[in-house]
This record gives sequence, structure tokens and C-alpha cells, in this order.
Amino acid sequence: MIEIDGSTGEGGGQVLRTSLALSLCTGQAVRFQNIRARRPKPGLMRQHLACVQAAAAVSHGARVEGAELGSQTLVFEPGEVRAGEHHFHIGSAGSCTLVLQTVLPALMTAVGESQLTLSGGTHNPMAPPFHFLERSFAPLLQKLGVGLELKLMRHGFYPAGGGRFTARIAPTAHLTPVDVLSRGERVDAFAECLSPGIPGRVAWAELSLLGERMNWPRDKLLQGTARQDEGPGNALMATLAYTELTELFTSFGEKGRPAEQVALEAVRAVQDYLRSDGALGEHLTDQWMLPLALAVHATGRPAAFSCTMLSLHARTQIETITVFLPVRFSTERIGNSWRVGVSMAE
Repeated sequence: MIEIDGSTGEGGGQVLRTSLALSLCTGQAVRFQNIRARRPKPGLMRQHLACVQAAAAVSHGARVEGAELGSQTLVFEPGEVRAGEHHFHIGSAGSCTLVLQTVLPALMTAVGESQLTLSGGTHNPMAPPFHFLERSFAPLLQKLGVGLELKLMRHGFYPAGGGRFTARIAPTAHLTPVDVLSRGERVDAFAECLSPGIPGRVAWAELSLLGERMNWPRDKLLQGTARQDEGPGNALMATLAYTELTELFTSFGEKGRPAEQVALEAVRAVQDYLRSDGALGEHLTDQWMLPLALAVHATGRPAAFSCTMLSLHARTQIETITVFLPVRFSTERIGNSWRVGVSMAE
């Protein structure tokens, strides 16, 4: 049984989710200690418990001990991963996109398609928003041979939640490692603001300031499609589309936070990305490491990608992955970007 110390590295929920995903993929049982030890409220919160329950639901005969709110210890023994139709409901504004990312790695190589319905938060701070998965992450998975079709049914913002989306996973029996070293040519850049239940002037203030600072024309500044009864919520999203990939950056508004701060945070994120030659931004780097490592492990073929930065989150991801898989990550700083290679461990 693999032992995982949840206080390792950044000490958050990603250690738990990545370990659960790799336990499902490899069939290795795992025991957790100090779950989310570096967070203000350590232990399993509702969204983390939902991830554990989802992992058990797709794994026939799985055995789980310690799956309760606030628990800092957990034992997970996976069973046989089975594709199919599943409904996962967090029951709060906790991120349901993180629940998807817990079970996706195993289901993307399972026998048969899976249809998932997930309810909870779809646009949360500290989690990948739905639009990030749809525009940035899913197209990269397609390069590996995996189909991921996402459909948003209802937006869900913190703290109300209430969002819902579906995910259709078309698996592949043969993951294909690919290099992602260049963005390619830029083909589009636009911003949109989701602001249900918020005065329209707030959304336009955020959009107009971002457009001014980035020198984007007015027709690239869009009001989002969220319905008024899906709020209150505020998410300012900037999308950069290239021939090889798409990056999306999100800044969230909250009560008492000026529109100017929301806009300037988005501007800084876009400008930081544009100052680097790396293909993947900070968060896409975190998300890409696991599926790419699985593809390298499945084939024995190395692959590489470039990125703008290697955060503590990313380094913790590397450390967790290599506990489960016999792969090696190499990292090299090259000018204003990083090159990350993944190969089989010697």
C-alpha cells in the first residue's frame, strides 16, 4: 500500500485528487495521512469528500475507510474501473470540475464511453472553471487520443453553487504521447464577463478596462451568457487562442472588491503569459502533467512540453505522480520559459 503524506509540497487537495486518480489507474491501494494539512481548515471538506466518493463509484468493489468530513486520514483500495453513466452532486458550491478531474484519468482508458453529470460549483476561485476545461484542457486531451465533450447546463458560482454540466468521455485503448513545445500562431483574443445578478455597469467596467490595457477592440469584449437567476456571480475571462492550444485566464469578483481590481488581475495574468515563450500557462501545466505521464507510461515513449512557470503546485504534482508511476520528469529553464520532459524512469 502506498503511503501519502498530505502535507507534502503545497499541502492542498491536489495531492489527494492526483493520488486517487492514480490509484484508480494503477490499481494500487493508498493510505493518506495529514490530508490538506497546510490549509486553514485541514482535512476533507465537502468537495474533497465528493472526489473520494466519485472515485469509489467508478471503481467496482472499492474499499474506503475514513471518508467523512474533516478527516485527515483515509484508506482507498480501488476495484475494477467501470465506464458508464454516473451522477456526482457535491451539495454545495464546491468545485465539480475537480471531481471530474479525479475520475477522468481512469475513465479515459476504460472499456466503453462514460457519461457524467456533475452538480456544484462550475466557476470557483482556486479551481479550474468550466470554460477552462472546455477550451484549454479538453483539446489537449484530444491530442492524446481521448474525447472529452463538455456541456454546461447551468452556471454555479461561489458561494451559492447550483451549477451543472455533463461530460462525455470517449476513451482510447492507446494513449499517444505528444510534444507541446509551441503555441503556434495566435488566431484570436477576446474577453467575456459572466455577471448574473450583478449590475450591468460592473461587467462593462471590467471589460472596458481590460480592453483598454490590452488594446483589444470593443467587438472582442463580450457579455457572457449566464442567466440572471444563476447568480450572483462575477467571472472575468480572457481567452487567447493559438493554432496549437488555447489558454484562458479568469479573475473572480466578490462582494466589496472593486471592478478595477478584478480587471487588473486578469490583465496581469494575460501579460505574464505573453511575456513568456512557454506554450502552457501555470494552471494548464498542472493539469497536463498527469495525462501526459499516463501516456508516456503506457507507451514507453518520452514527450515534452514548454510552460511559462513551474509553481509549487506543479512541483508537488510531479512528486505525487512519480510515487505511483515509474516515470521521470526533467525540468530546464530556457530563457523566459521552462521545458519539461517526461520519460520512463531508468
